[in-house]
Amino acid sequence: QVQLAESGGGWVQAGGSLRLSCTASGSTSSIYAMGWFRQTPGKLRELVAGLTNGGRYTYAESVKGRFTISRDTAQNTAILQMDNLRPEDTAVYVCNANYHGGYWGQGTQVTVSS
Repeated sequence: QVQLAESGGGWVQAGGSLRLSCTASGSTSSIYAMGWFRQTPGKLRELVAGLTNGGRYTYAESVKGRFTISRDTAQNTAILQMDNLRPEDTAVYVCNANYHGGYWGQGTQVTVSS
């Protein structure tokens, strides 16, 4: 089992920045990718950004050029730097390990006001 603990999030005005952090514990040797999804009411959970152990990046089209994911595999952490935030980025952001079928954090609220 893998446990994921998130920090960061909060409220920011449009154009601002926030940084989310996620630390994995437990059976971390089983992790081959870490990333962030986001969820809003009435919508499916969306992959925002992911990064595999092999260095493959995945970004949602809507965040390309604004969000950056990084990982420290030695520390089992994943960071999501979010710049130039927009009101439509408002969501609960959930840390993930190993994508669908993997492990999930509790989620952290990000609110962007116009």
